[in-house]
Amino acid sequence: MSIPAKDLDPAFQGAGQKEGLEIWRIENFHPVPVPTSSHGKFFTGDSYIILKTTALKSRAFCHDIHYWLGEDTSQDESGTAAFKAIELDAVLKGQAVQYREVQGQETEKFLSYFKPCIIPQKGGVASGFKHAEAEEHKTRLYACKGKHVVHVNEVEFVRSSLNHDGVFILDTDSKIFQFSGSKSSIQERAKALEVVQYIKDTYHDGKCEIAAIEDERLMADAESGEFWGLFGGYAPLPKRTATNDAQSIDPLPTRLYGVSEEQAEPMDVESMTKDLLDTNKCYLLDCGLEIYAWMGKNTSLKQRKSASRAAEELLQTVDRPKAHFIRVMEGSETVMFRSKFDSWPQPTAVAESEVGRGKVAALLRRQGVDVKGLMKEGPSKEESQAQPHIDCTGNLQVWRVDGEEKTLLSDSDDSKLFSGDCYIFQYLCPGERGEEHIIGTWFGRQSIQEDRSSAISQASKMIETMKFLPTQACYYDGNEPIEFFAIFQTLMVFKGGRSVGYKKYIADNGLPDDTHTVEGIALFRVQGTGPENMQAIQVDTRASSLNSSHCYILHDGSLVFTWIGNLTSPDDQELLDRLLDWIKPDMQGTRIQKEGSESEQFWDLLGKKIEYPNQKVGRVSESDPHLFSCSLTKDIFVWVGQQISSTKRKDALSIGEKFIERDLLLENLSPHTPIYIVMEGSELKLFTRFFSKWDSTKFAMHGNSFQRKLAIVRGSPLLDKPKRRSILGGRSAASPEKPQRSKSVTVATSRDRPRVRGRSPAFNALAANFEKPNGRNLSTPPPDVKKLYQKPGPSDSTKVISKSMAIAALKSSFEKPAKTTLIPHSIKGNHGEPDQESSTKSNDKSLSSRIDVIQEDVKEGDADDDEGLPTYPYEQLTILSMDPVTEIDVTKREAYLSSEEFNDKFKMTKSAFYKLPQWKQNKLKMALQLF
Repeated sequence: MSIPAKDLDPAFQGAGQKEGLEIWRIENFHPVPVPTSSHGKFFTGDSYIILKTTALKSRAFCHDIHYWLGEDTSQDESGTAAFKAIELDAVLKGQAVQYREVQGQETEKFLSYFKPCIIPQKGGVASGFKHAEAEEHKTRLYACKGKHVVHVNEVEFVRSSLNHDGVFILDTDSKIFQFSGSKSSIQERAKALEVVQYIKDTYHDGKCEIAAIEDERLMADAESGEFWGLFGGYAPLPKRTATNDAQSIDPLPTRLYGVSEEQAEPMDVESMTKDLLDTNKCYLLDCGLEIYAWMGKNTSLKQRKSASRAAEELLQTVDRPKAHFIRVMEGSETVMFRSKFDSWPQPTAVAESEVGRGKVAALLRRQGVDVKGLMKEGPSKEESQAQPHIDCTGNLQVWRVDGEEKTLLSDSDDSKLFSGDCYIFQYLCPGERGEEHIIGTWFGRQSIQEDRSSAISQASKMIETMKFLPTQACYYDGNEPIEFFAIFQTLMVFKGGRSVGYKKYIADNGLPDDTHTVEGIALFRVQGTGPENMQAIQVDTRASSLNSSHCYILHDGSLVFTWIGNLTSPDDQELLDRLLDWIKPDMQGTRIQKEGSESEQFWDLLGKKIEYPNQKVGRVSESDPHLFSCSLTKDIFVWVGQQISSTKRKDALSIGEKFIERDLLLENLSPHTPIYIVMEGSELKLFTRFFSKWDSTKFAMHGNSFQRKLAIVRGSPLLDKPKRRSILGGRSAASPEKPQRSKSVTVATSRDRPRVRGRSPAFNALAANFEKPNGRNLSTPPPDVKKLYQKPGPSDSTKVISKSMAIAALKSSFEKPAKTTLIPHSIKGNHGEPDQESSTKSNDKSLSSRIDVIQEDVKEGDADDDEGLPTYPYEQLTILSMDPVTEIDVTKREAYLSSEEFNDKFKMTKSAFYKLPQWKQNKLKMALQLF
């Protein structure tokens, strides 16, 4: 549609030309730009237009237009905002998606632009209101909803506004209270704390107290009493659900309307297909909770405004649920809109870069410049070769699955897979935040379902044993991403299989056993990007398996041919030589066959010469990620939060499989698309690279995220997060088999060989300690240190002093000289007694530093760690507790058990437990869900 410039508002000139937000407020029927400093500030009497511009990987821009209507805005202003949004879309060449946002009913997409929330203020421009001026603070009560983004609505400051389901914020002059309903989730409470911080910074200059009030906890503390006192005293809340919850309605049937002269006429259709939509018309699609307006490319500005008026009338229909109104343009339909139709063809749009190159070529051609080859220029080497987002120097173990059993493969065999089998691999590599763990499965394309199910089950048990810290990966033969090949580096995939189930399957179905043997004829396709990523994949031994884009190895016993396709590069041919040296290191006299000049003997081994593909195989470019779970057209990631129960964690893989099966993004996902299960706190760079800003400190919060956020908002100090213990591939809980060294490629040849993959730096350091008799294994606690306050043994007469007694003794030392020698920090962890000079320096310390020494020593002690700590029932201390205790050090859950219950659970005393090596303590705690 071509719209004259005179019909477009000059305020939109240059809009959408850079990434970010642009906002206009409607004043006197015209859009007026809102300065960046006022973004996120909305007034209830105004209407706004918001443009979100996002840069895609193709360097093109994606546009979303929202027009926001305050609850007190006039009908004229809201109508103007709707029409001006259409004009803005015309400025953007009709490629934007438009959303109608009503105060209190905003979409999550809109709210995600304004962190952490929006709190509309009373006032307006043309509505007759005046913007609120600085005045004396007024006590306000806000209701907060949402786990991902927060809907904040001011409610009446009365007790009846509170309920058990939601989270509420009471903002007073000197203190902000957060009231958490008993049925609200941890995630909702944590998100509401971000609103508390926003209110504190915005309306109190960052200077006010914060209080957290728990529903149905009648502890007589001052803050609870102060909170309920503001409501006239405590009284139990009625057992009812929130009045403002989302409407519970039966899903309405989807109806399609044709728009003609501002009238929406229902269409009687048997099947919803794209063919129903005429490019010269506008349509309304009523889905109950959403109403879509579809605008054909050839429609006029008048037709589009008429469709918007018809949609507004439909929204005002009596007894219909509140709905979001979304406008989509032909060719730019959203995934959700396309999903409403029974069939929707895949778009065949030309890449933006090719369009731009064509325009440049046409311009140069008019100027008499020779542009031969401009449109055919291929990508550079850097662009054509994908880079693995994973360290390839890690330690690898591989098991072959055979029914309910798995067999650990040797170093020489873990790089040779069979397409009729399934495998489990465990990979440990250096990461940005320490060592990272991946446990994955690989399904050969000929493998049977029983082996696949067994592989998933056994891999899931390994991950569960390791407290869900590893990332789980699921790969299919023929659909592996580059990260899989980077892990295995040099790899061969043979036809056939060795599992009992596979052998039985082919025998029962009368199929030939084509499992590879050294003596038989075999054809291998060579692929990869370099020495650390090269594969030989066995294919059917016939000419149709050849492709001009690849190199091949054909062997028959001692006779070996190499075939070089015409479309291959020197790098491909280098890979061919490297793989041949690895497969046949002692081979002499290889027969090189170039495409088009093959010998008769070569064709005889392949049966006969027939046609085969001779077109360049291009690399599929990586598309922009979508955040349902984070998904790509070639990979699916399912992110699992720490607060999810272990039962639900086991469903993560099935969720990913259902996502692929339903193809919610309508991207023709292969059923063999790789799946990754990513745990909070253990995210690989492979996952975090999709986020423009990834702050690892916001994740992997040890313990209750709400309590940590509350401490931050209050300004309280936080305990340092304990470092994750490295789990090495060896005799660990997850892999009881013998430890296996990482494989390396060593070939005696004059040219440069593939880089040998060694162990990770941490692995080497640990191994060095095992080899040195005087070295200490870093995975075990340091040698015992003689402490000031020890627990008496059978022959120990040392006096037991509690923490309170110790502090009292230090205080008294100022009145008379202390006779006890303290252990200074400088020798903590060493054998032997402190020297005289250290003792003198220690005695000269201040009271605070002496107390600190005692506290540190007590922290490292055994049973004395527990003295003075409160005790809680075992059921409240486990990581799966439905009623967890939040005021504890979660790294020492066992310390809060009573002596009787500790003995009952651990079958030993606390003193005996703390004398065990740290790894053994952790193993016992893991078995009891206390780690």
